[in-house]
Amino acid sequence: MRIVAWAIRLLVFVLLVAFAAKNVEPVTLRFYFDFAWQAPLVVLLFAFFVAGALFGIAALLGTLLRQRREIAALRRRAGGVAEPAKPPVPEL
Repeated sequence: MRIVAWAIRLLVFVLLVAFAAKNVEPVTLRFYFDFAWQAPLVVLLFAFFVAGALFGIAALLGTLLRQRREIAALRRRAGGVAEPAKPPVPEL
């Protein structure tokens, strides 16, 4: 299974490198106030992908921190329990 995972990773890497090699034409990104930025297409795509991932992480950060606090509080409250509760055994 480990070999299959590495083969898939290698295939994705090769496809991404081929994609980057085919998209090196300069693209102009125009902002307001006559500000323009020229960069290869693959650089802009990667930059906006990373920005989207960072915005997604920032959006989930509040929920993640709240859940971690709740888990810590539940662990403190259950600190007297030596072992986890066992499910009831069904009667036959």
